[in-house]
Amino acid sequence: MLTLQPETLSEIYNHATSEFPHECCGAILSDGTQEVVRRFRNIQNELHQKDPDTYPRDARTAYVIHSADLFAMNKETETTNRQIKVLYHSHPNHEAYFSEKDKADALIWDRPTYPGATYLVISVYDAEIRDVRAFAYDEEAGDFIDVPFAGT
Repeated sequence: MLTLQPETLSEIYNHATSEFPHECCGAILSDGTQEVVRRFRNIQNELHQKDPDTYPRDARTAYVIHSADLFAMNKETETTNRQIKVLYHSHPNHEAYFSEKDKADALIWDRPTYPGATYLVISVYDAEIRDVRAFAYDEEAGDFIDVPFAGT
């Protein structure tokens, strides 16, 4: 079961609603006691504007994390006692589900890019949180599965 602190939930919900109608993305790092939210920049609109053939979707239905934000997160996990607990993103005006694109982005060579991390998808309709679901990689299934989530 994924459990998050109320302050953490409040912060990521604020992130999702403040970015609406665009997708937000970020991470929750934890040392086992404290949770820290790291907001990422979604550069999907920039990529779509520069190359709409390669990036046909805009930030209303997709996200790409700025590479500097990923680098900073990875550096933080190497230099502190914090590990990646959750990677999250929102689905504006869509349900909370783990899409085939989400799965593909979470894997490298058919293995989890961030083993042990849970993925949280936040459904936002009209700038209001409607649903939140959590997904984790299951070795036996060889796929991401729904996991219980406390905090919604």
